[in-house]
Amino acid sequence: HLGVKNLADPDFIYIYPIDFEKKELIASMIDDYNASATKDDQIQYADIAAMLMSSVSSIITAVSVVLICFVSISLLVSSIMIGIITYISVLERTKEIGILRAIGASKRDVGRVFNAETIIVGFVAGMIGILGTLFFNVIINVILFHFTQIANLKAALPVGGAIILVLISMLLTFIAGLFPSGIAAKRNPVEALRSE
Repeated sequence: HLGVKNLADPDFIYIYPIDFEKKELIASMIDDYNASATKDDQIQYADIAAMLMSSVSSIITAVSVVLICFVSISLLVSSIMIGIITYISVLERTKEIGILRAIGASKRDVGRVFNAETIIVGFVAGMIGILGTLFFNVIINVILFHFTQIANLKAALPVGGAIILVLISMLLTFIAGLFPSGIAAKRNPVEALRSE
C-alpha cells in the first residue's frame, strides 16, 4: 500500500536525547559505527539541535557586529566631544594657565594638569557605565527568568571585562584630550595673564 513501510527496514528514526551530553554521546556512537561500517551500511543523521544552535550563533554574531558598529560610532563621537569640552576648558582657564606658568610650572606640567583631568573624566564615565550595566543586569535577569524559567540563563559582566572597559574609557578620554592639553601647554604665559 502507498505510504506503508516495513517496520523491520525503516527509512529514518527520530532519537530524542534527554540532554546535550546524551546527544553528543549518541552522535559519537553513530560516528564510531560509521567508521567501521561499509558505505551502504553507514547511518546518515541530521543533528537538528546543532543546526539550530548554529543558526542562533550566526544571528547573535550578526547582531554583535551591528552593535559593535554603533558602539564604535558612539565612542568616536564622544571622544570628539571630550576633545571639544577640554578645548573650551583651556580657553576659559587661560588666566589660570598664565598663573601656573608664572609661578614656575613648565609647559609639560600645564599639559599634565589637563591630561589628568581628562583621565579622571574617563575613569568616572567608565565607572558610571559599569554601575549602569550592573543595575540593568539585575532587571534583565529578572525578565529572562520570568519568561524562560531557566535559572542559569543570566546576563553578567565579568570583573576582568569591567576593568578593561574602564581602562578603555580612560585611554579614549586621554587621547581625546591630548590636542587641547598641548594647546594649553604652548600658551604664552604673558598673554595668558593679560587675558580676561
